[in-house]
Amino acid sequence: MELKPITGGVATELGTDLNNEILAEYLAAASHGDISAHFDLGVSFSTGSNGAECDLIEAHKWFNLAAAQGHEEAAWCRADISDEMTAREIAEAQRRARQWLSETRRQAA
Repeated sequence: MELKPITGGVATELGTDLNNEILAEYLAAASHGDISAHFDLGVSFSTGSNGAECDLIEAHKWFNLAAAQGHEEAAWCRADISDEMTAREIAEAQRRARQWLSETRRQAA
């Protein structure tokens, strides 16, 4: 899958409060197992949007969590950003994904 740039759009900068609210909503939905929220967090961290700093380790983590639940586009995005990461960074992202799963399972119990 090749990612293509979006053309013809108008970029607008959202206010910091709105960005933080969007990111908080994604995190809340992700904590309830929302696959789309996992993917949206991956996009946010991979692009540095919606109040998230660009962080490929965090992006990989969220794409990995979404892909593990069957989100096909997340699997492609995870593979795409992996090309830009070291083996150590990928290992850290996988460790964080396992930790997230462990913590959310404990909260559910």
